[in-house]
Amino acid sequence: MRRLFAPLSLTLLLAAGCAPAGSEPTGAPAPTGRQAAFDERATQVAAAWQPGPSWSDGYIPLQEPTMTVGDPGFTPETRTAFQAGWYREQIPLPTDQPEDGTIQFPSDTLTVPLVSAVEAYRELDRGDPPACGGRPTNPATPPAPADGPDTGVSTSPPTACTPLTVTAVELDSVPVRTSRGEAAVPAWLFTIAELTAPVARLAVAPTAVAVPPEPTAPTAPLPEELVGALDLRAVDDATLTVRLGIGACDTGLTPLVHEQDDVVVVGGAVTRSTGVCTEQLLLAPVTVQLTAPLGERTVLDVLGGGPLRLTTD
Repeated sequence: MRRLFAPLSLTLLLAAGCAPAGSEPTGAPAPTGRQAAFDERATQVAAAWQPGPSWSDGYIPLQEPTMTVGDPGFTPETRTAFQAGWYREQIPLPTDQPEDGTIQFPSDTLTVPLVSAVEAYRELDRGDPPACGGRPTNPATPPAPADGPDTGVSTSPPTACTPLTVTAVELDSVPVRTSRGEAAVPAWLFTIAELTAPVARLAVAPTAVAVPPEPTAPTAPLPEELVGALDLRAVDDATLTVRLGIGACDTGLTPLVHEQDDVVVVGGAVTRSTGVCTEQLLLAPVTVQLTAPLGERTVLDVLGGGPLRLTTD
């Protein structure tokens, strides 16, 4: 299994309170306090999650369709270009319509139509970077001559203005987080001169991509001491890295998890500040250890009740 990692600003290991409902040993003490409030809310979230047949029979990706395959060796400039979608091709891109491809799920397969390499590139390339030295574009406002008057405004071109150069392309498959677990999905792999790993653009035609259902959150407000999750940052067997949304003055962050056979509900608990604090949302990565590998289970947010997407930027 390919492992995805992201830098962690906060890593907390959860060693208890994460067994599936009903799996506690006989005589185990009932959860109290924040854990009890979380379990009650998580049980409601799990019961409300009724996604419909396409969730288990169709193809619903839970991550972005553009990704790197392996360590790309980003510099600040190439990372900016990747995130902005700045590309230039140095080869003719195939326009032929490929044959249908196969998505390999953990326990099933699905045949889907694919797009051509040139169609995938059109979705990959989202425009040109701003003009700067070495790139033949016309800046809207040309810099003043070197011997001109000093206006007090820097006329130096931005450093992150170079597109990524496509030198080759091939059709392959890449691991993708989906509603049915991690699947091998057909993708066009673009070799990039400035990177040490290719950039993949998923090749499944839009007509074959289903849309995640709208979640149904519990009607009761989230208890004051609990916080919700925004996304998944890594999935490594039974270890999840998620980002929780906390306040700027919150302390004592503790990740919480509720496991069932078909879903995993995640969130956290904090101690709220009683003083004056700015209304600022911070993203805090935390690590959660499950009692069993995630597999095909869906990870849900305890706040809104929706499935978490895998983000690797």
